[in-house]
Amino acid sequence: MLAALLAPVLTAISGTRPDTVDKKAVDPYLGGLPRGSLGGISSQHWLGVEPLLGRDIFARLLYGAQISLLVAFSAALLITLIGTVLGITAGYFGGRVDALISRLMDVMMSFPSLIFMIALLSVARDVNRVLLLIGVMSLFSWPYIARVVRGQTLSLKHREYVEAARAGGTGSARILFGEILPNLTGTIIVYVTLAVPGLIGTEAALSFLGVGIRPPTPSWGQMISDAVLYYKVDPMFFILPSACLFLVVLAFTLVGDALRDALDPKGSRA
Repeated sequence: MLAALLAPVLTAISGTRPDTVDKKAVDPYLGGLPRGSLGGISSQHWLGVEPLLGRDIFARLLYGAQISLLVAFSAALLITLIGTVLGITAGYFGGRVDALISRLMDVMMSFPSLIFMIALLSVARDVNRVLLLIGVMSLFSWPYIARVVRGQTLSLKHREYVEAARAGGTGSARILFGEILPNLTGTIIVYVTLAVPGLIGTEAALSFLGVGIRPPTPSWGQMISDAVLYYKVDPMFFILPSACLFLVVLAFTLVGDALRDALDPKGSRA
């Protein structure tokens, strides 16, 4: 995350840009493969260059991280906002409100989300890709946190402090956001942390399939897709973005597991 935030500084130090083409770094007589060993790693190109165009992999990895994290965190926040509001409303009011929201959740969860994401992204070609990815990913992901929040709210609304607030004449909005929501904070934080790696993977998968982030904007999924053609003759081009994607997803997954253990009142805190 720090490297992504400092991408302009780090690329300035390395003297490279993600969109700069360096034809001198590739050998036209070898089909545009990078000159030198390990994919063209040198003092000028710290992690080598892409075949054909010679764009710096280090710079593209950093700016690709910005895209992946921006999409994942923005989608996670939007999912959390929508899912929390609808889930807590359904759980607290019950009756027809609960039935309506629950059926909506069932309908959205029944969609084959990846197929519909591909279809929507393929149709909307002239829209900002980052905003479109955030919107489409959020559209199909909010019901999961909404269902979790609804279940927790059903339990919390019968607690003594909620009954006392209701008996004292406290309004529903005050009870929802002043009494129940603070007790859902731990659950929501854990869910967001565990959702981020899945969203990073989804963005990479959509870019890999050619319907996500489009060239020349760098994306890890796009880089992996391009590297498939060269994995035998230039394995570093495939290994580097794949390793970055794997490590970031693993890191967020471990953080989410640790937060779940730390915030679970029934769990062990050894």
